[in-house]
Amino acid sequence: MANVLSTDDQILVLHHLVEGTSIRSITRVTGIHKTTIMKLLVRFGSACRDFLDQQMRGLELHHLECDEQWTFVAKKQGRLDPDDEGNIRIGDQYLWLAIDEDTKLVPTFIVGKRTADNARRFMVDLANRIALPQPTDTGERDGIIPQISTDGFNAYPEAVDLAFGSYCRFGTLIKDYRNADQPGRYGPPELVATARREVFGHVELSTICTSHAERVNLTTRTLLKRFTRLSLCFSKKLENLIAAVAIYVCYYNFCWQHATLKGRTPAMAAGVTSRPWSMDELFERVMRDAE
Repeated sequence: MANVLSTDDQILVLHHLVEGTSIRSITRVTGIHKTTIMKLLVRFGSACRDFLDQQMRGLELHHLECDEQWTFVAKKQGRLDPDDEGNIRIGDQYLWLAIDEDTKLVPTFIVGKRTADNARRFMVDLANRIALPQPTDTGERDGIIPQISTDGFNAYPEAVDLAFGSYCRFGTLIKDYRNADQPGRYGPPELVATARREVFGHVELSTICTSHAERVNLTTRTLLKRFTRLSLCFSKKLENLIAAVAIYVCYYNFCWQHATLKGRTPAMAAGVTSRPWSMDELFERVMRDAE
C-alpha cells in the first residue's frame, strides 16, 4: 500500500525520528499511527542505504576510527530460547561504524553479530569507499594510504589485511577497566590503563585513537532510541534497526553541522557536497534517486 501521508507530514515524522523522538511519542504529538510511521521509516531507510552507497565513493580520508556498538533485536541474547540460538536476526546485534577523525564523516556501517565474518565484510566495504593508491602510467601509485585505529577485537587484524593489504597503517588501542564485570553495576567501569600497539605499517603510537568513534557512539545512543540502554526502546525486526541507522547516518553526514568543523557538515568537510542540507532537501534527494 502506498504511503498516503503528505510530503510535509513525512518530513515532519522523519525530522522527529532523527532528533531522538520515539515512535510512540511521534504518534502522540502528530496523531499519525505508529504503523504508518514504521512503514515510512523502513521505506525511507532503504532509500537512504542506497543513497549512501552511491555517494560514499572515492573518499580521501586519512584516519579512520572503527568501533562496534551493542544493541539487540526482539530480545537480549541471554533470553533467547534454545530454538532461537542459531537465528542471527534476533538477540544481540552490533552497529559496526567507521568515522574519519578529520572530517567526522561516517563512510560506511553494517549491523550484525560481532563475528570475524562481519569484521571482514565491514573492512572490505570500507576499503571500497576510500581512494586507495592505483597504478598510473608512470608506474607510480597515486592515492590515499589511510591510518586505521580499532579496539582490540581479535578479528580486526585479519580483516584489515584482507581489505587493505599494504595500503593502510593499522594500530589498536586496548583499554583496561576495573570492575567491568561487577554484577548489577549500571555505571561505567573505571578506566585504569590503555595500551597502543602498531599492528602493521608505520604508525606513530600517539596518533592511535578511537575517541571520535566512541563519541559518535554517544550521539547514536542519544538520537536513536533503539540504542538507549535501560529503556523500553528496542527493535522488533533487524530490518527496522538497519533502516533507522541508515536514516541517522544519512542525516548525520549531510545535515549535522559540527561546531568543530566551523558549522560545516561531515559531507562538506569530506568534499562530498558544498553546503549543508536541510531535512527537506535530504528527503527530496534520497527519494528522487530511489525512483
